[in-house]
Amino acid sequence: MLTPFHLAYNVRDLDTTRQFYGAILGCTEGRSTDTWVDYDFFGHQISLHLGEPFETRATGKVGDHLVPMPHLGVVLTLQDWKALADRLRQHDVQFVIPPSLRFQGEPGEQATMFFRDPSGNPIEVKGFADMDRIFAS
Repeated sequence: MLTPFHLAYNVRDLDTTRQFYGAILGCTEGRSTDTWVDYDFFGHQISLHLGEPFETRATGKVGDHLVPMPHLGVVLTLQDWKALADRLRQHDVQFVIPPSLRFQGEPGEQATMFFRDPSGNPIEVKGFADMDRIFAS
């Protein structure tokens, strides 16, 4: 049984954060103060605190791409991944790596997309047609 993770990181502005995580990603807001806000991030808890976001660099070599490191993310069913990709496109979210399929025909075949929140925090969302294949090698 999977259990929710908790991750806390910095954002620059709570208003744009609420717009992005709530209105665009569709995450439900939880507790908050004047310096942080919690979200249900696809079944996991993230706490977004006012501050300077962590530094990232495109140093993670995955297939033909260099992905932003560090980054956070979530794994969704392929159907939910497609719906989120459509939602992000409708809101004109700029992709670091546009929605695409990687490792096609291999045990780890997955859909993926990378984008950044308004504070520059990189997010990867993966989609699997068969959730039992997440750890396949």
